[in-house]
Amino acid sequence: MKSEFLLAFNEICESRGLPREEVIEALKTALVSAYRRDNQVSNLQNIVVEIDPRTGDPTILAEKEIVDDVLDHRTEVTMEEARRNGHATAEYGDVVMIDSTTVAFGRIAAQTAKQVLLQRVREAEREQLYEDFSGREGELVNGTVQSISGQNLTIGLGRTEAILPKSQQVPRERYRPHDKIRVYVLEVRRTNRGPQIFVSRNHRNLLRRLLELEVPEIYNGQVEIKSIAREAGQRSKVAVQALQPGVDPVGACVGMRGVRIQSIVRELNDEKIDVIEWDNDQRIFIAKALSPARVSHVFLDDDPHEGKTAVVIVPDDQLSLAIGREGQNARLAAKLTGWRIDIKSLTEAAGESLQNLDHPAVDKHLRANPELIEKAHAVLAKKEAGRPITSEDYHILDRVVGGVEGRIIAERAVEHEDWRKKRAVARRAVPDNEWQVPLDALDLPGRIHNLLLDNNVETVGDLLLVLEMGDHVFLNFKGLGDAALETAKEHLSRYEKSKAAAKTAVPEPTVADEAEAPVAAAEEVAAAEVVAESAEEAAELMAEAMAEPSVVVEEPVADVAVADVAVAEGVAEEAVPSLEDLSHSLVQPQPAVEPKKKQPAIQVARPAAPLEEVVDDKKKSKKARKGKELIFDEDAGEVVTKRKRKGSRSRDEWDEFDY
Repeated sequence: MKSEFLLAFNEICESRGLPREEVIEALKTALVSAYRRDNQVSNLQNIVVEIDPRTGDPTILAEKEIVDDVLDHRTEVTMEEARRNGHATAEYGDVVMIDSTTVAFGRIAAQTAKQVLLQRVREAEREQLYEDFSGREGELVNGTVQSISGQNLTIGLGRTEAILPKSQQVPRERYRPHDKIRVYVLEVRRTNRGPQIFVSRNHRNLLRRLLELEVPEIYNGQVEIKSIAREAGQRSKVAVQALQPGVDPVGACVGMRGVRIQSIVRELNDEKIDVIEWDNDQRIFIAKALSPARVSHVFLDDDPHEGKTAVVIVPDDQLSLAIGREGQNARLAAKLTGWRIDIKSLTEAAGESLQNLDHPAVDKHLRANPELIEKAHAVLAKKEAGRPITSEDYHILDRVVGGVEGRIIAERAVEHEDWRKKRAVARRAVPDNEWQVPLDALDLPGRIHNLLLDNNVETVGDLLLVLEMGDHVFLNFKGLGDAALETAKEHLSRYEKSKAAAKTAVPEPTVADEAEAPVAAAEEVAAAEVVAESAEEAAELMAEAMAEPSVVVEEPVADVAVADVAVAEGVAEEAVPSLEDLSHSLVQPQPAVEPKKKQPAIQVARPAAPLEEVVDDKKKSKKARKGKELIFDEDAGEVVTKRKRKGSRSRDEWDEFDY
């Protein structure tokens, strides 16, 4: 025998239309809230509720810590009780889940559980309704008029309600409470109070869905609905096409003796429905769209600027039928085909054609047939006199209209096609990135800028396209002349030059350049220090030259001679500057001196016996820079110091030997 809990649980699931899992989760949340409220448990403590699916008995598990002495039964438990709850391996200090099922909640806790449960159930129900109806957008639903509030209707859809706004109602329909109607689901919005559903009765897809319900060939895909034009409550036109050979699309929609279409007409409160067959040839399709009127000629003029226009010629007795009451038939035909329709009577078109006989596009045979032209004038005179016109007379007018107005419109269509090809070529010549640059980048005068915007020239790419197609296209714009053309070209030239200059500008320093900048600065400082050191050494050299003579280094004769040869050949001699030159060099900036190439070292075999005094490389280079040189004097038989002095006004440069 099932428990009362399970009976109530199943009743909630069935009445609310909710799955069992969502209701169980709502019940668990309610029990957790009731336990926390009844025991004053913190929200940080973990509370878990488990419900037996067979009996419906709940089990509440609370998170507690194992301690020796229990001070708070809500958060602590002894080791013995933890072992009884199945935690055999638990130790002191562990946190375990303990069965804390309450026998009965208090009044406040029970009220809390009830409120939480109802709230969760309502939220689940709203979400379920939204999921159901959001997937039914664009479908038909059956509803009942519940109430009329202002201009909107409330439609009952079973578990929820929908809104039928005034803009989506049929003007000639009258709605009363409890009326059964079919509506088209237009939009489903998610709100805090549940889904808000908007339905429609005047949408054209309502007729499409009704045809799919009543015509099995449309539902199965044997017949396709190409387009629908509808004026709700008055008249509709439907273009259909057969996708399977041997199927009559119009007959399938109408049904035997009109049974199928009459069912739809009754559903739409006697709205007239015209079903026509769709055709690939737009001339034939437009002629059928104007049914029940009979059409003589259809001339298509696809102007790239003014749009697609169809000039339709009908007999005089079919003119009012083709236009329809208040232009309804022509208006629906234009919506159905996507062409703007200009309907003319045959006599009106013939009169215009006779006035345009001098046009170069007129048929030469017609122009060379004066007898036919005279007959056409006679027919028009008969029409003005109010006398009846025969079928032969209409045939004559047809020939005149076809040879004149038909040829003129055909030539115009060829010109439009050439213009489209030229535009396509010019469009390929415009860079792709210019289509995203606004016209403001050219900084044009305000008047020219506004006039270009009025002519749909909104970007730099649009202006380039216009100029690429020729200056006459720019001059054809209303309010723009030669001066405006020159101004636009001038600003466009500035814009292109600024772009070119931006490309060739010096790039900003990169990360690598910033890293090399300190190194270059350090090199400049080092060069300056070298110049200063050279000046300091020169002053030092001048002071030593004026001091006592150099000390002779006593070395073995052969060793010193060989060593001095190596020093003399490895180091270049430098001239000693005077005091005037030195002071001048300290004042004037020194030019950058390129470093001398390092001379290759000369390998000289030295004897085993070392010199008494070893002179390091720095001293050698310093002495070499001071112009001193040790040589062997054969006459004296000694090693002497050769000092090179700079000459003066009283003497030339000469060598002095110190013994």
